Amino acid sequence: MKQELTTEQVLDLLFSYTPKIAGEKNLKKLVTLMADLGQQLVVSDRCTLWLYDKSSQELYTYVAHGVKELRMSADKGFAGEAVRTGKPILIDDAYEDPRFNPDIDKQTGYRSKAMMVMPISNNDGSILGAFQAVNKMTENGVFTQTDLERLNLTATYSGKTLEAAELFDEVEKTQRAAIYMLGELAESRSRETGNHVKRVAEYCELIARYLGFSQQDIDLIKLASPMHDAGKVATPDAILKKPGRLTEDEFKIMQNHAEEGHKVLSRSDKRIFQIAAMIAITHHEKWNGTGYPKGLKGEEIPIFGRITAVADVFDALSNDRCYKKAWPMAKVRQLFEEESGKHFDPKLAEILLNHLDEFELINHEYRDVFDESEAAH
Repeated sequence: MKQELTTEQVLDLLFSYTPKIAGEKNLKKLVTLMADLGQQLVVSDRCTLWLYDKSSQELYTYVAHGVKELRMSADKGFAGEAVRTGKPILIDDAYEDPRFNPDIDKQTGYRSKAMMVMPISNNDGSILGAFQAVNKMTENGVFTQTDLERLNLTATYSGKTLEAAELFDEVEKTQRAAIYMLGELAESRSRETGNHVKRVAEYCELIARYLGFSQQDIDLIKLASPMHDAGKVATPDAILKKPGRLTEDEFKIMQNHAEEGHKVLSRSDKRIFQIAAMIAITHHEKWNGTGYPKGLKGEEIPIFGRITAVADVFDALSNDRCYKKAWPMAKVRQLFEEESGKHFDPKLAEILLNHLDEFELINHEYRDVFDESEAAH
């Protein structure tokens, strides 16, 4: 059993979290911090911060301690009622109240008992979501009016911060969507699909994590890598969509897409586009120096380009295209084993080979399906 916090402990907790929350712009991380603060303030087993999605009329959470992201209809449960009415809820045993929605417990195998819900609003009074604390961890096992006041304090502070973070998050999502559309536009001209750029981004993120990259660099490569073939928009259709092998002259023209992509993307001074430009011109270079367009070798090739090369080739081999079938995974593995230290940075090839099951999961999640009539063309 745990003890109630003293007033001094409450103040210490608030002072320790305030600078962290004030400086955090990432919505997921912000929600995590706020949920942790709420959990500790009221000494609960779990605290979830539900956000209200007006467009879908759903409540969703990035954080529910011990479980993954959850969504539910805003007309269900205590959290839904708090959001609808704007009033807090204090319950000693959730299962004795007909308003309780047990669906989340069924999904997670958890047993909710004592429950406290506090709506969160902005300065205009619009409801943004709700804090939901579950299961009091002190000896009496129930939440009190003091707990309600402490959670209300957290909710009041959270409202304005959440509103700003949601706006920032929306801007980020819009930027990401625009970048994916640019990548998809280039790929669609060569009869690829938008899922190709999504898979490449996910593979790059996975490799970067295993390399121990900072979160900032992980986010950068995930966002920049979908534009790796942006230069294909300048490649003639006759070459880009040719079903058979290219002639030597045609292949030289095809190779120009690396430099064309770099030329277009480097016009922006934004870091994300500078990284994308560098990836565009280096992801066809090879570890042994036989790649293009500059014949760079080994670590002369920027690490972001080397990572994208592994991701791009893995995706090309392991997925159906409208003109070919996917290779069996055993054959894909064999190629990476053979090309480690030749085409690919051996360290990156080793990461892929050691974690091939994770790459396959990403592949499956964003898989393309072509019908037989498409494959025949």
